[in-house]
Amino acid sequence: MDNWLKISLLLCTFGFLRELRPSEPYVTEYLSGDFRNLTSEQVYQDVYPFGTYAVLAQLVIVFLITDLVRYKPVIVLSALAGIVLFSLLIWSRTLRMLQVAQVFFGTFTAAEVAYYTYIYAKVDKKRYQIATGHTRAAILTGKFLGGLLAQVLVSTDSMDFRELHYISLATQAISLGVSLLLPSVPRSLYFYATEDKGLEPGGEVEQPKFSLANAGRLLGFHLVSSYTNPIVLVWSLWWSMATCGQIQVISYIQFLWKEVAPDHQSVYNGGVEALATLLGAIGAILAGFLKSNNHRRSYMLGISICAATLGGLLIFAAKTQVIWVAYVNYVLFCALFFFIITVAGAVVAENLVDDSFGLIFGINTLVGLLLQTILTVVVVEPVGFGLEPRDQYVVYGSYFLVLAGIYVVGIIMMKLCQKPIKTTAAT
Repeated sequence: MDNWLKISLLLCTFGFLRELRPSEPYVTEYLSGDFRNLTSEQVYQDVYPFGTYAVLAQLVIVFLITDLVRYKPVIVLSALAGIVLFSLLIWSRTLRMLQVAQVFFGTFTAAEVAYYTYIYAKVDKKRYQIATGHTRAAILTGKFLGGLLAQVLVSTDSMDFRELHYISLATQAISLGVSLLLPSVPRSLYFYATEDKGLEPGGEVEQPKFSLANAGRLLGFHLVSSYTNPIVLVWSLWWSMATCGQIQVISYIQFLWKEVAPDHQSVYNGGVEALATLLGAIGAILAGFLKSNNHRRSYMLGISICAATLGGLLIFAAKTQVIWVAYVNYVLFCALFFFIITVAGAVVAENLVDDSFGLIFGINTLVGLLLQTILTVVVVEPVGFGLEPRDQYVVYGSYFLVLAGIYVVGIIMMKLCQKPIKTTAAT
């Protein structure tokens, strides 16, 4: 077996175990259930927002040090944070300790950037596409099986919501062992870059040396060349704003299900999350077949229509009295979202200079999280409007409707601005 394939499979094993968390679909039921003396309002106003702020604060730090420490230490840190997180969720009892757990959730989530970028420093560029496919497939498979396993265990009364967390803790512990087996990265994109870009990372080359000046020069070049490109700028804004809405939707969807469900007990969350992951993966795969750079304007109009559809699905879910309608709308939301975000990512990637995708991906995600933090303060926190779950999802649906409207207006303005130019040329 080739060395690059061994590394890819080892990294994919880590990613699969990291995402195999059957406790995830029922974490809201667990936190606001009989295991603790907390209400749903306390959980989504006093616990979950801590996770949002922790991810934003730590993503900035992790993003800066991942390339500096050359990936592997951050991957190991991710596994350690997962172990602490699920240990606190199992054995902590107070609201304060749950807030501390959200800090480790922030570390666990922010460190994900190292998982996605490690492989690019270990394989040759000609294998980037297949290696990316491996890592994405591992993540989606882990999420899918985690949701499916959770649904089977809950439906058969084999485990309660608390016991599901023991499986999640076990998978994080195993992932730590796998992370330690990953080979170290001798080079990085910015701080330890080599002059000869054509050499294989695994070959016999001179040991790269740390260079802060080189890092600053490359970072500046990639930032300027990327965001001065109108195509990259427009689609990056779309990416960030859509990601903001999507993260907020998936973060608080269990509260809406709990509100809509009979007796406020949503017991099919695991199966719904599994199906949403599966259809989301299919949507992403279908988007991958599109020639995104050839029909950017038509895709922008199509994506605006999709965004309006996403808004309609969320508002419908917020108004329904039938839990299965809320479930189906969420599944459709995920499938459609992963389709349009994949198109956006492809357009951005095709218009970037070499090696800058990781940087731009990180910045776009950071902007999305910053917008999500603002949305959390305004919509969820008591210092803002402190809305109930149904009202929250009316706001999130309206957010996607406004986003669709903004881009439709932008398309119309671009067409109007182009007409005089064409008339002059014809004359």
